[in-house]
Amino acid sequence: MPVQPRRAARSADSSETVRLSGVGFGYGPAHRALRDVNLTLPSGSFHFLTGPSGAGKSTLLKLLTLAERPASGTLRLFGEDVTMAPRRDLPVFRRRMGVVFQDFRLLDHLTAFDNVALPLRLAGGRAADYAGDVAEMLDWVGLGDRAQDRPPSLSGGEKQRLAIARAVVAGPDLILADEPTGSVDAAMADRLLKLFQSLNRLGATVLIASHDLALATRSGAAVLRLEGGRLSGGDA
Repeated sequence: MPVQPRRAARSADSSETVRLSGVGFGYGPAHRALRDVNLTLPSGSFHFLTGPSGAGKSTLLKLLTLAERPASGTLRLFGEDVTMAPRRDLPVFRRRMGVVFQDFRLLDHLTAFDNVALPLRLAGGRAADYAGDVAEMLDWVGLGDRAQDRPPSLSGGEKQRLAIARAVVAGPDLILADEPTGSVDAAMADRLLKLFQSLNRLGATVLIASHDLALATRSGAAVLRLEGGRLSGGDA
């Protein structure tokens, strides 16, 4: 059984964790990465986001993580309109998310253990209280014996697993993952899928961007498709 964080995912303040209405985004008049996107992620839902390379999947995740702002339309997170929210207010929303980036974004000067523990430490947790959760999470992603190693000594697949462990250890309300199984074998992909499913059962809303259609099918989750900047399927 996967680790179940002591601080399980809180119930969101709304029946909808995410709502995008008529959202457009582009890097200039000639390039519109997203076009009139409408998307609702009910609280506690599980979705896969698919589509060809360049379809806008990573751009959509950047909007949801508040790294970018919509050029048009509205974005609501946890029941609140954040389209034009001041930057000083954004950390409140980000603290309720667990994000798995495609480029990992691990801190090379920290051990694997300390990378995973970072969200708990930043939230004010005491090492004595969260050490067991971090160790369990590392065991679950197959890195229990690498806890004191630093990211530069890990393989690409190990970095991927470490990034996932860090993203989910605190039991976030919203989990956003960009190709989280792209660097691991099929057996580990299924194991990681079970971890996401376990957190979903605890109440987290999960959105996974992936090219792995077979994994999406096995998950039983609703599948959204982005193509040419337009979204279809699921609750879109």
